[in-house]
Amino acid sequence: MSKLMSSIDQRTKLVGENRLEILMFKLGSRHTFALNVFKVREVITLPKLNRMPGSHSHLTGVINYRGKSIPIIDLRTAIQLKGSAENYEANNVIITEYNRSVQGFLIGQIMHIVNTSWSDIQPPPSNVGKNHYLTAITRIKFEEREELVEIIDVEKVLAEIVHYDTSISEDVLDHQISTELKGRKILVVDDSATARSQIRETVTQLGVEVIEDHNGLAALKRLKAWVDAGKSIDDEILMMFTDAEMPEMDGYRLTAEVRDDPRMSHLFIALNTSLSGSFNEAMVKKVGCDRLISKFQPDLLVQVLQERMRAALET
Repeated sequence: MSKLMSSIDQRTKLVGENRLEILMFKLGSRHTFALNVFKVREVITLPKLNRMPGSHSHLTGVINYRGKSIPIIDLRTAIQLKGSAENYEANNVIITEYNRSVQGFLIGQIMHIVNTSWSDIQPPPSNVGKNHYLTAITRIKFEEREELVEIIDVEKVLAEIVHYDTSISEDVLDHQISTELKGRKILVVDDSATARSQIRETVTQLGVEVIEDHNGLAALKRLKAWVDAGKSIDDEILMMFTDAEMPEMDGYRLTAEVRDDPRMSHLFIALNTSLSGSFNEAMVKKVGCDRLISKFQPDLLVQVLQERMRAALET
């Protein structure tokens, strides 16, 4: 237990500091890729794989991991990496926890874990189109040279393998409150277009309008522009859903900046994150979010939205 608490304390020190650690690795090309260490449980050498006939083409099989069977996804195939992979040996597995599920990603050479700032993480260039599998890029100094590192949009990878149902259960709906939601606006902040789409497809069923920003800095600029113009935050949006990990400014720092501005410090903020497990309560307590929602749970999204609408009507 003491080891677990030490790990929680170490990781939560990054929360609110606009910093992250990334695990860098290769996929049989000159490119260097990365995942946020916060999502990584551990890295293991590829054990015996059990093949599953008829499974998705990106799944290489399942392994026994700590007494449970978990799927292994060929990350090179999943992001549709082109070109030759000569001498590529996919013999490592990154065990990750996303959206309340555990899976492994088959990769090649492990390089480094680097502590960096979200301010140094940039969105992919706009000219790469919409079909890429990146949420961000950055440059890291590595062995006397600067390396371009591409951070993978794991939520998009998983959404293409696992179907996410955006329908809302009838027993969740409070029809009196949901009627009041029609025409209301919310701000959704997430670097993953897939994640933004999931929220949008869910809440628009209730007539809620969605304003989208792809990172915390863009969202903060929007919020400050409203209050600088003398507008009331409550007149512009009902609440904000924000991801945790985003380029330029993460959701933790965004929340802290909002709480520090008396003109909008009361804004209802729900942290909507693919992070799950032992760190959630510590993170929410530290950054001051009103609610935490582990992706992707449409019914819980609607419950939180209705709770916020109910509270707004009572004030």
